[in-house]
Amino acid sequence: MKLVHKNVDKDGEGSVTLVPEESEDMWHAYNLISEGDSVRASTIRKVQNESSTGSSTSSRIRTTLTIRVENIDFDTQACVLRLKGRNIEENQYVKMGAYHTLDLEVNRKFTLIKSEWDSIALDRVDTACDPTQNADVAAVIMQEGLAHVCLITASMTLVRAKIDQVIPRKRKGNVKQHEKGLARFYDSLMQAILRHVNFDIVKCVLIASPGFVRDQFFEYMFQEAVKNDIKLLIENKSKFLLVHSSSGFKHSLKEILVEPSVMAKMADTKALGEVKALETFYSTLQTEPSKAFYGAKHVELACEAQAIETLLVSDNLFRCNDVQQRKRYVTLVDSVREFGGDVKIFSSMHVSGEQLMQLTGVAAILRFPMPDLEDEEAESDSGSEK
Repeated sequence: MKLVHKNVDKDGEGSVTLVPEESEDMWHAYNLISEGDSVRASTIRKVQNESSTGSSTSSRIRTTLTIRVENIDFDTQACVLRLKGRNIEENQYVKMGAYHTLDLEVNRKFTLIKSEWDSIALDRVDTACDPTQNADVAAVIMQEGLAHVCLITASMTLVRAKIDQVIPRKRKGNVKQHEKGLARFYDSLMQAILRHVNFDIVKCVLIASPGFVRDQFFEYMFQEAVKNDIKLLIENKSKFLLVHSSSGFKHSLKEILVEPSVMAKMADTKALGEVKALETFYSTLQTEPSKAFYGAKHVELACEAQAIETLLVSDNLFRCNDVQQRKRYVTLVDSVREFGGDVKIFSSMHVSGEQLMQLTGVAAILRFPMPDLEDEEAESDSGSEK
């Protein structure tokens, strides 16, 4: 998604102009636009012209309309977003208040005007417009003295760092210079990974090289991580996958990405964090039921007690027509983040999102047990039976 213009005041009112550049961006647009918002876009309107003799002709004219959205229809097959609503701005071809349907398409600019841009909507704009936010796979292509650190999104590969260093050759009786040069190179590469790979988003890091360079680097990196207590690397060790490549040049990335083992691993990375969170929730619900709750009421009570470690919430809840309901969930997300909790927003287009919707769409794993909430559940159940 390309951000053309953003004008949001401190009260949250304003407009954002965007250009969807790929099919996934239409999904972001669907999540951003709510009923009651205004959308301005170019469209084709059939116009009737009557001549002085009384005969009428119709022609199709391209014009720019602003409508207040009343109905949203997302065609996932064609990746077209259809917005129906009344025209709210003067136009020479369309009367004020007349109904019109705008079709939002890939590579077609549109402006979205909201009376209140909340944190969820603004986060969605940032995520859609920052390609690194969608890059859940990173790759390090290397050979002795040369390495590229790349981020891979659905539509492109971004080279974030290139390390090119001269490593002294191994000489008979004097290997030290070579080893020092290699350690310096490995250290530069490790720092580049720490700087450019966001492990909150990236779910798989490929390390590729000819020979045993990748294995030597991997061993060096984790020895350093243990020695210097680099928790970020130690906690994410399982995300690294070592594969063979013919060289350390960027073009070697193509051959790696078509390898079946790599394709399988990358397929698993999609929504992996959400799937794991849901698995943790189910296992906690079985083993420690007083630390896992679902349903808005119980989750909100746990939030008030600052007890939420991980909040699981479906993006479906932010598309509800009821403004108060949306505000309720936005407030919940903001509060959990404010108290240092982790928030996982599930896509309703993914299996994990569908499973979460069966649990009311909102669930939480707590930092500490809250048996009082279980008692309240029992009370409310007995109260409803009476």
